[in-house]
Amino acid sequence: MLLTKPSILNEKEVVNTIQKHAHPLNNIKDLKPLFDRIGDARIVMLGEASHGTHEYYTWRAHISKKLIEEKGFNFIAVEGDWPDCYRLNRYVKGYESDDKDAVEVLKDFNRWPTWMWANWEVVALAEWLKQHNKGLSAHKKTGIYGLDVYSLWESMESIMQYLEKTDPAAYHLAEDAFRCFEPYRKDEGRSYAEALNFVPKLCQNEVVNLLKEVRRRMPLYDSDFENVFSAEQNALVAVNAEKYYEAMLAGGANSWNVRDQHMASTLDRLLTFYGENSKAIVWEHNTHIGDARATNMQTDGMYNIGQLARFQHQNKGVVLVGFGSYEGSVMAGNGWGAPMKTMPVPAATKGSWEYFLHQAGAKNKLLIMANFKNNDAMMKNYIGHRAIGVVYHPEFEHRGNYVPSILPSRYDAFIYLDKTKALHPLNTKADTQQMPGTYPFGV
Repeated sequence: MLLTKPSILNEKEVVNTIQKHAHPLNNIKDLKPLFDRIGDARIVMLGEASHGTHEYYTWRAHISKKLIEEKGFNFIAVEGDWPDCYRLNRYVKGYESDDKDAVEVLKDFNRWPTWMWANWEVVALAEWLKQHNKGLSAHKKTGIYGLDVYSLWESMESIMQYLEKTDPAAYHLAEDAFRCFEPYRKDEGRSYAEALNFVPKLCQNEVVNLLKEVRRRMPLYDSDFENVFSAEQNALVAVNAEKYYEAMLAGGANSWNVRDQHMASTLDRLLTFYGENSKAIVWEHNTHIGDARATNMQTDGMYNIGQLARFQHQNKGVVLVGFGSYEGSVMAGNGWGAPMKTMPVPAATKGSWEYFLHQAGAKNKLLIMANFKNNDAMMKNYIGHRAIGVVYHPEFEHRGNYVPSILPSRYDAFIYLDKTKALHPLNTKADTQQMPGTYPFGV
């Protein structure tokens, strides 16, 4: 999956083609070609080459605000846990107490890597969303949700709290599921995966029965319509988290695919929830939103949410936007659960996409990929494309941080930022008992 040596191609041809077709990107107004490309698309996915870069968050925020204000996009869906993001969603919609601010809400994001969402860049976006939503009716407020599958215990606790108040008759099923998983909570399910060696489908029936019962009784719930949806989503997270733990045991591509299929299904559920003409913005790592068929991920049997969205929603418009940079700094850790720190991002490896983009001029650029489809050098060569995870070792980057990619097929547009810096974390203390977000892939 990872590049270890430069691609063999005509470097001058690639650089000249980039120089010919790239748009300068000096300010927000320079994004016009991107918005023209987006047009009336229903889904816009905004990537990132790391989970710890300031500019990826701020440029995505600029784009998201314009899509919300001018093109009527309904929600942002991110690579985060459902329960944590749902609390943020309630905050930005003005459903929570006014004595809280975004900093307090985001400090509850305590799954490592905490900096991924508990950062000042997201604080600014959350406060903007709250101001934007003020005075709007419930169905016109912009939401923010988590697509990921890691929050088994948090989702179980949320279901139990909801059912205890709303449906005591179904509460006992949630208790059964919780009791089944409880012995494995200490290490966030790793021992559950090991126990499946001896007792296959150990807790599968409990979570499936819970989901069935919640869905059967949903018409009887007359509380906040979005809370009803959230209860069902938490039950679905529990079902798919159990599948994820089982897939981890087998290794290979299966756990990756379970995770991205869950994220794609959650996106579909949100689009249905918001209505036939709803529109979604997705924030995830490039490895999730960039079509896996244009990388050698496909040779490993892996697919991702970007590929699935193109397959399922292409008739209504899907635009995939990748991000990358040449050098700078990034927030990451030396190992799983390690303290976060600012690390250098070295100059991109010779022969990589980021290297060629830098050689075409050390300036920020916007690429609309349709302009590169007729270039054989770009369309027939898998060129390394940098991918930094939450665990990062810059000194060894050249050995394992480049995904061979045909960029014009992987994305519809690409934002290149020549030099970037680490984001600004809230310094939230991580709960080391929770499985790290993005584990075991790091992105």
